[in-house]
Amino acid sequence: MKVIDVRKAIGCTLCHDITKIVPGEFKGVAFKKGHIIEEKDIDELLSIGKNHIYIWDEDENLVHENEAAEFLKDICAGNGLTFSEVKEGKIEFFAAIDGLLKIDLDLLVELNSIDEIILSTIKNNTVVKKGDKIAATKVIPLAIKKEKLFEAQSVTSKKIINVIPIKPKKVAIVTTGNEVYYGRIKDAFKDAIEKRVYPYGCEIVGQTIIKDNLEEIKEAINYWLENGAEMILCTGGMSVDADDLTPKAIREIGAEIVSYGTPIFPGAMFLISYKGNIPILGLPGGVIFSKGTTFDVILPRVLAGEKLTKNDIASYSHGGLCIINDYI
Repeated sequence: MKVIDVRKAIGCTLCHDITKIVPGEFKGVAFKKGHIIEEKDIDELLSIGKNHIYIWDEDENLVHENEAAEFLKDICAGNGLTFSEVKEGKIEFFAAIDGLLKIDLDLLVELNSIDEIILSTIKNNTVVKKGDKIAATKVIPLAIKKEKLFEAQSVTSKKIINVIPIKPKKVAIVTTGNEVYYGRIKDAFKDAIEKRVYPYGCEIVGQTIIKDNLEEIKEAINYWLENGAEMILCTGGMSVDADDLTPKAIREIGAEIVSYGTPIFPGAMFLISYKGNIPILGLPGGVIFSKGTTFDVILPRVLAGEKLTKNDIASYSHGGLCIINDYI
C-alpha cells in the first residue's frame, strides 16, 4: 500500500473500505474496497476527514485486511456457525443453531497474544439462539504480514469456537424428606424443576418421594437408573444436617461424585455426580427460591453432553459470586 493525496487520487483504486460517521445518525461504509475514485468523490472524502488515502501497492509479503479476516475465520471457526460478509476488515460470527457456545479459552488468549490480530467473543458456555452474534475477528492494520497469519495458524491446533446442540433428556426426580413424605408440607421442587428443564425440551418421567432413609434413597435412585432416566435430580437432604442423607446415598450406589459444593452463590450446596454416563445432580433449596442458581448454570452443559470435571466446577470460583446474572 502507499499513501496518496486524495486530490490526486482520481482514477486510483481504494484498497480498503472507508467509513463515514454522522453522530447519532449513521455509521457505515461510504466507499468500498475496490472503488475507483472519481472527481465527484473528492469533496465527500474531504468532508469525512480523508485528506490522504491508501491505494494498493502490490507486496507479496502483505495480506489485505479483508483476506486476513477470511483467513482467521477459516482457522478459528468450528461447527454450528454462520458468518457475515467481510465489512471494513471485520467478519462477525453468528450461531447457526440453538445451542451452547464452546470456546477454547487457552487458544483464544494465545491467538490474541499475536500482535495485530483480534478475535473477540461473548462468554464461554453461553446458551445461544440461532442468529445470535457470538464473535468477531479482524486484523489491526490495513495489510498484515503473512508471517503473522502463519503464526496464528500454528497456534490454532483445533477450532476455537463451536456451537454444540443441547439435547433433551428424560429426567427423574428423587425427593427426600419426612416432612414431604408424610404430607406436612407440599413439595415445591417439582414445579421449580419443570420451569428449568421444559424450555430445553426435557421430559420428566417421574418423581419418587421418600423418607429420610438411606436405603430408600438408594433404592429410588437405582430404580430410575434401571428404568430409562437419562438424568436424575435429587432434591432434599442436601445440607449438612444429621438427617440429610442424599450425598451419602449417591456415593454408596457407586456414583462418581465430581463435586459436592460449588463456588457459586446462590446454590453452593449443589452436587454433581455420574453413574456411568448418567448425571445425578443434588439440588439445594435455593432452586425453589432463587431465580437462578448453580443448577441453572450447570444444566445446559449437562444437556449438551459434557461430562464436567472438578476443574470445570472450580473454574466458576472466579466470578461465582452472583454469577447468575451473566448466565440467565
